[in-house]
Amino acid sequence: MTGAQDAYHDGVVGESYPAGDGAGWVVAARGELDQDTLGPLEEALVSAADGHRMVVLDARCITFGDSSFLNLLLRMHQLTSLRIAAPGEQLRRLFALTGADTILSLYPGVEDALAG
Repeated sequence: MTGAQDAYHDGVVGESYPAGDGAGWVVAARGELDQDTLGPLEEALVSAADGHRMVVLDARCITFGDSSFLNLLLRMHQLTSLRIAAPGEQLRRLFALTGADTILSLYPGVEDALAG
């Protein structure tokens, strides 16, 4: 993992925007997400959950997630209707190995997640 430097130089949180019908919020994340880089994403997700009943995490550009990332997703799942869009192979494997794929709502793309 590259550490906190990624979070501040490249940014792990990309574009965030309201869902088409205004019922939810989309947060895009990218790069490696571990205990050193997770802070900005956690802030973005908590802020979105505070104002919206549904939050979609656009995960297509996430290249790595560790147990702290998984813990964040499980905590967010308890706070709001969290939908994870377009997780890559590494994330799908993480979710399958831990059983999180039976708890979290996974979708092939952002539009699918918004449609529910």
